[in-house]
Amino acid sequence: MATATGSSGVVKIAIDGGGVAVVGEVRSFSIETSADTIEDSVVGDLARTYKAGLESSTVSIECYWDGADAPQLVLDGRTNVDFEIYPTGTGTGEKYYTGDGIVTSKSINTSFDGMVEASFSIQVSGAVNEASA
Repeated sequence: MATATGSSGVVKIAIDGGGVAVVGEVRSFSIETSADTIEDSVVGDLARTYKAGLESSTVSIECYWDGADAPQLVLDGRTNVDFEIYPTGTGTGEKYYTGDGIVTSKSINTSFDGMVEASFSIQVSGAVNEASA
């Protein structure tokens, strides 16, 4: 199986329904998807049994803060956004992930001997879709 580095990854954001733009100064990002389970065990079962429930996803973005970067500036709490995430770059045939969601957190941190950093979380509304560039 082939492996890849994350150095070519790209995150694009748009205010809900607008055109996407590249988020600057990104250091890392993640898409986390989980699924609920619904117990359907009954009297007489020897072990618990489950059915698949609803799926939910979150997107996290870590970057160096850039007060002139328009995509970073729209990532405020309660903002509806569209996203495109390219783990290995935007070249032809590269897989990427799209969706929309609500910004649920924004944090800007710094220390006297470090860079100003920002982190953002997006609660995905609906499914995360996979496509190829």
